[in-house]
Amino acid sequence: MSELFDRIDALVASRSVLPPPAERKRLRHAHGLTLDEVALALDVRRATVSGWEAGKTEPRPPERDAYAWLLGKLAELYPAPTNPVAPGQDTAVPETFTSEPAPTRVRTAAAPVSEAAAMTTTDNTQTPAPVAPALAAAPRPARTTRSSSTSRRPVARKSTPAATPTGGTDPRFENGPLAVVDVDADGQVLAYCTGGLVLEVPAKSLPSLVEWTLKEARLGAPKLSGPGKDADPLLVLTEAALKRYGLPTTLTDEERHAGRIPEGHRVIRQLVRAEWKLTKRGLGPWARIYRPATGSERACVQLCIPSWNALDFRHWSEAAQLPPADLARVLGVYASRVMTPRGSTAVTGLELMTALHPPTRASEPDATGKRHSEHNPGSLGKDPVDCAPCEAPDGHPLLKNLPRFHVRGPGEKLFEEAYDWARPMTDAECTLRHLVGIDVNMAFAAGANGLVVGLGAPRHVKAPVFDAKLPGSWLVDLSHVDLSRVRLGKDKWADLDASLLPSPFTPKGERPEGPAWYATPTVAYAVELGYDVTPIEAYIRYENGRYLDGWYQRLRDAFLATMADLGVHADMEPADFLAAMDGYRDRDPDLAIVVDAVKATVKGGLGKLRERPRGEGWKPGQPWRALARATWRPDIRAAVISRTRINLHRKIVKHAAFTGQYPVAVLSDGVVYAADGTSPLDFLPYRDGKPLPGGFKLGINPGLVKHEGTQSVLWGEEVRERFNAPELNLARYIKDGRVTDKDSGE
Repeated sequence: MSELFDRIDALVASRSVLPPPAERKRLRHAHGLTLDEVALALDVRRATVSGWEAGKTEPRPPERDAYAWLLGKLAELYPAPTNPVAPGQDTAVPETFTSEPAPTRVRTAAAPVSEAAAMTTTDNTQTPAPVAPALAAAPRPARTTRSSSTSRRPVARKSTPAATPTGGTDPRFENGPLAVVDVDADGQVLAYCTGGLVLEVPAKSLPSLVEWTLKEARLGAPKLSGPGKDADPLLVLTEAALKRYGLPTTLTDEERHAGRIPEGHRVIRQLVRAEWKLTKRGLGPWARIYRPATGSERACVQLCIPSWNALDFRHWSEAAQLPPADLARVLGVYASRVMTPRGSTAVTGLELMTALHPPTRASEPDATGKRHSEHNPGSLGKDPVDCAPCEAPDGHPLLKNLPRFHVRGPGEKLFEEAYDWARPMTDAECTLRHLVGIDVNMAFAAGANGLVVGLGAPRHVKAPVFDAKLPGSWLVDLSHVDLSRVRLGKDKWADLDASLLPSPFTPKGERPEGPAWYATPTVAYAVELGYDVTPIEAYIRYENGRYLDGWYQRLRDAFLATMADLGVHADMEPADFLAAMDGYRDRDPDLAIVVDAVKATVKGGLGKLRERPRGEGWKPGQPWRALARATWRPDIRAAVISRTRINLHRKIVKHAAFTGQYPVAVLSDGVVYAADGTSPLDFLPYRDGKPLPGGFKLGINPGLVKHEGTQSVLWGEEVRERFNAPELNLARYIKDGRVTDKDSGE
């Protein structure tokens, strides 16, 4: 008889009632649990728990009963918040759309009232109304399903957080900058917009989807600068949407190499018949479908196709695997704080520069009252300019007359790159217990802040007098600069152990041996350290300005706002900051993706300033596609990297002069020190809560530092011995301690 009751108990357990997927995730987050902790407790894989929370799979016995018990206990501790609808406020946003035979339907929710009643669907027979303001200040949108666990059509939604845009005040773009297009289990095409809004899409083909987007969806974003252009709407197509509209869900190797599907594909033929055009890059992971502009009206829609690797894992983490509503949230936050993505994070970083400083503007009216296009002051203009020969990368047309196998040295080539330097530990450092790594937040963005860069072409000058206010490239001998005695301020000098410091003038930290080309910030630092400089020649840009200031400010604000959403705020006390940074990614993994993307936008955008050939059948000495851009400016990239490296060296010198501590390794924006404790507070010289002026300071603002990782001194000595590399750069591995191969120096 007991076995009979056991079987009945098992049958009941197999149907244990579970909350909706989003509620499962909310409860886990509320208790501060990670996916790994829950997976370990239930003896399942991390991916399994993630699937339960995403609504992709449902738990089965025997784990289901235990999972239900866990969620029940958590629900007692953290009841679901109630957020009633304001009097007179509907839970749907009515719209008026007329161009398609089937009306577009809008779905959204202001607050969860019940699983069935919280979602309201309204036919489009009323005057358009803005998205409810209540959507702007509550928790993130929930991932919910209908009674079938395989359906992704939302039935109820929580209102969205402050971090999620819900469209601006511009009625043209009231549904936000973008939508993720998906198909639910019933075959209905849905457009998941920002702010939890879901539109039913009537379009049956890709051309009609483009038409619907431009005429009815009210997607897009206002321009970032007065002379600029509004952002085109972005559609993100899931695999289900690709199937619906006749596109492959993945690219073949040949298509992936070409970056597009063949021009003869039937969907492209559909677009051509409907008189839509594609840009030169064709229909690939990031595609633009347009008709030539008529007057000021633009007709352009951009596509993002994650399954074609549009959202590179290196920069967008697992964004491509997110459910549609969550992906809309991630991309929407990025779009509202940075800009609507225009391609990879690198492309977007470059496009942001142009959006903030458009190349042209409308002139004042002439005698007939007409306005004309003219150069926009402070921009790079619309036409490319030649770089200086020393700034040109190998293979550039300016160098086509060099012998084929000629290798340019520092006297011929500007080589401003990030640090990659390390040294053996001293005996005294080996007696300490730990190696502690610190990392500069948004280091290259901070390097761009306030930097004066050239706006036009360079002018060649022989035997110039150095002027730190003029951007350019200078041929000068800095080998006489001795780091054993440097000036720290007016009439204040310090004696240092130069053998324990990297040179500020070379990426490898080696002391220069003779004349070499440097960007202005590097030469200015030699003067700052107390040494005279006598340039031999220079390429100077007399037309200049702080071109990157707005770019820096927008990316800084995006970074700080998103980190604040993750519980890390500016001006926190050092200990509080370190505690807040511990596990910040687990508080909201989706917003952590946005942080990664913002940082990738900084580095990628700067890298695009000196973009190299990408296939294209290019041969050395021939021009490549990027050279046709006004934003191909290797001198600006060099100046930012130069200033970033100098900023870091200045802090290292101040720290050494004050504490007698020297770095063991430096890599790009990270530094490793030997210390007795495991925390940066065990070696950073804080006094009464205040850091050393001009030195390292803990904090989240760009230019301040965070804890990168801690390993033991024994670990450092062991890996160097294992690879027989006494100068192995430990900064590369300090975060998790894993060393998989000998340091290549790249």
